[in-house]
Amino acid sequence: MDVIYGLLPGMLLLGIIGVGLFFWAVRSGQYDDMDGAANRILMDDPQEDKQDKDQTNDKERESKSEKKMHDE
Repeated sequence: MDVIYGLLPGMLLLGIIGVGLFFWAVRSGQYDDMDGAANRILMDDPQEDKQDKDQTNDKERESKSEKKMHDE
């Protein structure tokens, strides 16, 4: 019975430390979007988006080259 008097404060201290660590982890973002990255790597990018990006990049390159030619 005397052992319980020593174990109770120890268990309470460990419990408080555990709860404190849990709240610290939640506040620091450790549990944010746990499945997002795992699922995102399995999904293919739509072909339309890739084509749109390529066309946009081509237009930007053309406008930059025209601007350089005009500045010279």
